[in-house]
Parts: sequence; C-alpha cells; structure tokens
Amino acid sequence: MSKTQVSPPPDLPAFFEPHYLKSIGSTNDEVKQLARGGAPEGTLVIAGEQLLGRGRSGRQWTSKPGNLYMSLLLRPQCDAGQAAQISFLAALALSSAIVQIAPELEPQHKWPNDVLINGGKIAGILLESSARLGGGVEWVVLGMGVNVAHHPDNTGQSVASLDALGATDCTAHSVLNALAPALLRWLDIWHTEGFAPIRIAWLRRAAGIGGPLRVRLAKEEFTGTFRDLDGDGSLLVEQSDGTLRHVSAGEVFLPSI
Repeated sequence: MSKTQVSPPPDLPAFFEPHYLKSIGSTNDEVKQLARGGAPEGTLVIAGEQLLGRGRSGRQWTSKPGNLYMSLLLRPQCDAGQAAQISFLAALALSSAIVQIAPELEPQHKWPNDVLINGGKIAGILLESSARLGGGVEWVVLGMGVNVAHHPDNTGQSVASLDALGATDCTAHSVLNALAPALLRWLDIWHTEGFAPIRIAWLRRAAGIGGPLRVRLAKEEFTGTFRDLDGDGSLLVEQSDGTLRHVSAGEVFLPSI
C-alpha cells in the first residue's frame, strides 16, 4: 500500500494536524498507530482511497478514490460511555456540512452512527478507542467515510452518493472543508455543555422517529416504535406492551431502508 503524501486542500482550522495520503489500508489503523506513538489530539489522516476499509462489526467497506476517507484522533477526558457520544456529534457535523455545500439535500441521522439521504446511507462513522489505565479512555479515533463520487453496491442496504443525488459539484475536499469546522464547533459544544444539546439537535434530523423499527442485538431481535434518545444516547424503543426498552448497542432496521 502507498503512504505517499498528496497535495492538501486549503488550510483547515488550527486544531487539525492533517496528513494527506494517496492510498492506505485503513485511516483508522493509521491514526491508532499514531495515537500509540503519542500523536496529539487533532491528528487527522485523509486518504484518497482505502484498501482495507471497514464498517461496524469489522465489515469490509468498499473505499474507491473520489470519496472522503478520514480519521481524527481525539483525547477526551471521559469514560467509554461518554466517548460513544462522539458519533452523534460527528453525524451532526456531517449533516450540517452537507446542507452547507448542497442545500437542496436533506440528510437524516440513523441510530447509532449513520447519515442518510432519501433513505440511502451516505456516510458511516466508526469509533475506536483505547482504555486508560485506571479508567476512562486514553484516546478515541473517529473514522468517517462519505460517499461523494460513488457508493458501493451489493451492501444489503440502501446506499447513495452525493453525486448520484445531484450534488455533482461536491468533492471530497469541499466536503472536508465544510466538515472540519463543523466538527470543531460540535466538539466544543460537547466539551462545554455536555450531551444534552447534541441529543436535541440530532433528534431534529432523526430518521424513523415515531415509527416502527426492528432492533438486532447480539442474541436477539425485537420490534417496536422509535420514541426517543435518553440522556446518554441510548435508543428508547416502545414495545407492544407499552414499556420502554433502552438499547445501548445494536443495529436498527427501518421499514423503508
């Protein structure tokens, strides 16, 4: 695999220390290696393509040139449960970036870590972390892949790209240039105000809220109605008997997706 540096797009906010690579196995793996070596918060790896891209549960994800592939190193002072909230603010940052550069599009958030447009998955978010001795997290790697020029086929779910949706002027660089300051803004809100404003803003664009869904857990599946997020980001599902079930980890399937 190649780690050849390529020419960067215009300057990002000072928080970010970008590394632009033509091709790599996985941006998350690269940032994890840098994190173990003591790299500072804000280290950002962007690749033209990934040869070993992956999604949730280790699933392989096609990562051809033309899309945005990036991973950001964060060092929050929090526990693992709080660190998981970063996926919600990342979705918020991406949806606001998309609206900024392609205002005709209406992104939605799908629990726990997808961004959709017209029911098709436009992006995925993958968090990986390392525990700190004595508690908390040592670092968190926020990986984001955005389908800009194309999208994978045969994924078993509806998938879309910005180009296919008519936003033909968007490029990986233009998405990054809108996304980076949005990430910085929502990270600052999270650090200073906690999860509450993140939850409210995320729910405004929540896909399927108030409607039926199917939830797949490690050892069971069940159906219900998507009612809310609780204060830590867990999904609240109303079951047929009227009770609310809290889901902190699992996969969600909506009827139209």
